[in-house]
Amino acid sequence: MQLSKPDGNYDNDDILNNFLETVVEAGVELYDHQEEAILELFNGSNVILNTPTGSGKSMVALAMHYRALCLGRTSYYTVPIKALANEKFLSLCSTFGADNVGMITGDATVNPTAPVICCTAEILSNMALREGALAKVDDVIMDEFHYYSDPERGIAWQVPLLTLPQSRFLLMSATIGDTSLFSDTLNTLTGAETVLIQSDQRPVPLEFDYSEIPLTEKVAELVEDGKAPVYLVHFAQRACAESAQSLLSHNFCSKEEKQELSQALTEANFRSPYGKEIAKLLRHGIGIHHAGLLPKYRVLVEKLTQKGLLKVICGTDTLGVGVNVPIRSVLFTQLCKFDGSGTKILTVRDFKQIAGRAGRRGFDDIGYVVAQAPEHVIENIRLEAKAAASAKKKKFVKKKPPENGFVNWTEDTFQKLIASPPEALKSSFNLRHNLLLNTLSRRNEDGCAALRKLISDSHETDASKAKLRKRARSMFTALVRGGVLTIIPPSKRAAEPNTPKVEYHVDLQEDFTMNQALGLWLLEAIPQLDQESPDYVLNLLSLVEAILEHPAAILKAQVNKRKSELISELKEDGVDYEERMERLEQVTHPMPGKDFIFQTFNTFRAKHPWLEAENIRPKNIAREMFEDFMSFEDYIKTYKLERSEAILLRHLSEVYKVLAQTVPPNFKTEEVIEAEEYFRDHLTNVDSSLLDEWETLRNPDYVPESMRDHTTPDKAPITRDKRAFARLLHNQVFELVKRLHHEDFTGLLERIQPIDATGAPWTTARFDQILDDYYEEHHDIRLDPEARNKKHLQVCDLPDSPHKRITQTITDPDNLNDWQLSLLLDLKRSDETGTLHLTLEGISPVMSS
Repeated sequence: MQLSKPDGNYDNDDILNNFLETVVEAGVELYDHQEEAILELFNGSNVILNTPTGSGKSMVALAMHYRALCLGRTSYYTVPIKALANEKFLSLCSTFGADNVGMITGDATVNPTAPVICCTAEILSNMALREGALAKVDDVIMDEFHYYSDPERGIAWQVPLLTLPQSRFLLMSATIGDTSLFSDTLNTLTGAETVLIQSDQRPVPLEFDYSEIPLTEKVAELVEDGKAPVYLVHFAQRACAESAQSLLSHNFCSKEEKQELSQALTEANFRSPYGKEIAKLLRHGIGIHHAGLLPKYRVLVEKLTQKGLLKVICGTDTLGVGVNVPIRSVLFTQLCKFDGSGTKILTVRDFKQIAGRAGRRGFDDIGYVVAQAPEHVIENIRLEAKAAASAKKKKFVKKKPPENGFVNWTEDTFQKLIASPPEALKSSFNLRHNLLLNTLSRRNEDGCAALRKLISDSHETDASKAKLRKRARSMFTALVRGGVLTIIPPSKRAAEPNTPKVEYHVDLQEDFTMNQALGLWLLEAIPQLDQESPDYVLNLLSLVEAILEHPAAILKAQVNKRKSELISELKEDGVDYEERMERLEQVTHPMPGKDFIFQTFNTFRAKHPWLEAENIRPKNIAREMFEDFMSFEDYIKTYKLERSEAILLRHLSEVYKVLAQTVPPNFKTEEVIEAEEYFRDHLTNVDSSLLDEWETLRNPDYVPESMRDHTTPDKAPITRDKRAFARLLHNQVFELVKRLHHEDFTGLLERIQPIDATGAPWTTARFDQILDDYYEEHHDIRLDPEARNKKHLQVCDLPDSPHKRITQTITDPDNLNDWQLSLLLDLKRSDETGTLHLTLEGISPVMSS
């Protein structure tokens, strides 16, 4: 549906009529609660919209945006996560036109002066703290408002309710619970009436079932009964993979459906270590969907599900955040989960958010919600039935519940989750230095008074507010002592009206966050590195990785690998058990350069006391990959991260972004540029989704790889683009050195012609003999950045020949560098095939001149 301003003169009623006519023309029939909410918004009221999932809350939000657009107001749409911000941004662009829509997240800013803005909740919160009543924020739509209770991020949903009196609000969630606090807050803040629109009217009613048969049997039953697609809800990524594997023995698809699936997968790209497993599952009508999967696989699962081609999707509880997987049945594999501090029964809110995804509007008459009984209970039911049926009435030993990570539930638990209202949203207001800085930075206003009012108006208890005031005084004192703030003398304030009480000595970005503050540390730390050092690029990568979030799954895999290696060494050295265990407890993930990182950060923090020490996080992932010239596949297999590919890809994506847009050009040596290109190549070759998304946001004219025309018959020969060709040649030739280092002769043979220039074949035995000769003189082949220095690659033209001679020096630990690879590059055949055509002439000592 597309919406544009009506022509000519129009008032509020004209805008409303035009909106409703457009909705009718689009063939959409509004529910009663949608009409009521829209009328109240056009009446200038605040609205709290508490209706079930799939009941059309987005349409009400569109009405608010449209009214604002037509009246010259600025409307903000806030969401909890960046992925939803991107999705909503594209949707709003389609509805209102790209010129009228902007987006602001921590990653990118697009068209920020547009009248319709989509952003994460923290962005609006920071703006509200800095500008308060002066902020150009006329209308606020807060989606997924139940995030108000999130212990870490909930404050971002509370702050605008305390600081934007000029705004009108639309709060939306299927699970808000008691809304009286929010109604009272908005009434007092805005002076406008706040209306609660509440309805249990679902487009698709739900039917509930408690299952006491094994999971695979229940899934098969649901599919056979026509209740697919079925979404299996897990609370761990490993459990998703295990369930999917267990379902492979069932035949969910007919012969025709399998043919249709096969056809739909013809163009799919499964190039990644886990790709083969994904492809096998999809061809059986089974999908996997969780944050550890590469984006291309998650999108593929969503598209296949939308086409009705997948019968079962094994996923995590991200379904409750609005992931785009249309399903008929939701099956909870368990009713307890680890919440960060311990394993507990699901909250009513979590349960209802996930269960509410069952049933597809326009496709299903009923949505089905199933909860599995605990595995040990199901097993005991089977054992009891088997014993009862036995003529000998044998006794059986009951299976016990898991000892760790488990809380028992029953059918009564399930019924209570169904019948109970969502828990009341709980305030999570807290003080951080960036909240103080943003509030105290207000111009033409007393920031100190604004801070006091913010604490006083917060939704905390009186006792909690007293603690907050005490903490605020302590933090304020630290900022003054640290030179961040200066108290302006009363005499000066009296002489100049509207003078703030404090002078502010730091400049924060519009979308200031702690990570961006760490970017400021990075800019201060980089000049302290020695650019002449051979390890400069590696040290720079360590700084870049230190400002990024920890990818926990990767760091855990690193620790496990180091522990395995250490315990083997200790056993071999005869170290006793107790000492081995003590030594293992001391193992951490590798943190190269940590002393320099912590030292410079502590110095930086002394000047900027709003920073917290734990925000700096040394690690060694991207650096390790680049240092050892590892491919994405190499790294995944080394640490057995097949089920967490996306976590590695996201980390490499963040490293690339920092290299590309944060590291100043004058600190980018040739090796740093090579590192930037290295990570970009990884992102492009493995899954360009993250890179395309980021580039599109930075540059509206960017064409994603997936949308480029690859069918053009007049594609330029690969040797024509000199720079790209030189880079490709350098990478592929050094790949041969890498395969030689790892003695991966199969991989080496895949990248060269099977015979040398004389016609002699290359074989494993031949490579073995060459390496024996090499290792008589040297103990290793280096792969570090110095070994990859382009000075070690020589390209010579051959007169009157379609070939070039390539010479790659093999660097060794002693820097003798007296061996080399000699190759011939066939230019004509390379252009014809679109890939480099290399013939290995030999691997031998350098001939003295």
